[in-house]
Amino acid sequence: MSRRLAWALVPVVLVGSIVAQLRSADSSTPDPAAVERARKQVRMLDDLYKTAVVLITEHYVQDEQAVAAGTAARLLFKSMKDKGWHEARLIDATGEPYEEKNAPADEFEKSAITQLKAGQTFVDTVIEKDGKPYLRAATPVPVVSDKCILCHAHYKNVEKGQPIGAIGYIVPIE
Repeated sequence: MSRRLAWALVPVVLVGSIVAQLRSADSSTPDPAAVERARKQVRMLDDLYKTAVVLITEHYVQDEQAVAAGTAARLLFKSMKDKGWHEARLIDATGEPYEEKNAPADEFEKSAITQLKAGQTFVDTVIEKDGKPYLRAATPVPVVSDKCILCHAHYKNVEKGQPIGAIGYIVPIE
């Protein structure tokens, strides 16, 4: 009788074990394919924002009295955040931020700036925020035009292509 009972309990133990494993699995660990989709989204956003800044600078910034393209970028970032899409912000990499609010705000941003200045082109990590997974990423912002110096005279001696900042992103992983 005890042998029959033992065999009858095997399926219960197996099902219980599977359920326990599923419950103990890190539910905050997103699907790798979803993380890759978020990375692709950040790369697209990065290209979009940087292209917009360059085009605004080329076509609308004529002298130091013009509205800086970075100001337009910050307004775009705010609009996207207010609409619930994602977060983006400018981060200084020079140690002399144009505005203090652009200084690296935490360890991720400080580490990302170090890595970007060392030649990395994309730094990211998965975080959890309000119980949901997000991709936190940073990409370099180099000096790409002489017009950059109109608003940012302290970048005058920075080699073209060298990061003077970064764009930091927080994008939902879906």
